[in-house]
Amino acid sequence: MKAGMSSVITVSDSEFEIEVLQADQPVLVYFWAAWCGPCRLMTAVVNGIATTYGDRLKIVKMEVDPNPTSVAKYQVEGVPAFRLFQAGEVLEATEGAISKQKLEGFLSPHLV
Repeated sequence: MKAGMSSVITVSDSEFEIEVLQADQPVLVYFWAAWCGPCRLMTAVVNGIATTYGDRLKIVKMEVDPNPTSVAKYQVEGVPAFRLFQAGEVLEATEGAISKQKLEGFLSPHLV
């Protein structure tokens, strides 16, 4: 995939291990819900992050309602929520709508 052409991949509970835990680069997981107003705002931010950091970071999104296993395992209490994984471990976690600058600050210490 060309740098800057990265897209956000939608994952489900059944794909989580392969797409996130076994990935060979950091993975930002964006938890969202169709009924969540702030999630609509965050989708544009996440897409912007994918364009900027797509060469160094994998970005996946997971709808919370159909995927209770991952939501429970990673203690997602509200949406939008973000978890940054590397080598199967959670490096960072945040809940709630945040600005693109905040999200970049959340990611940048972990990206080479």
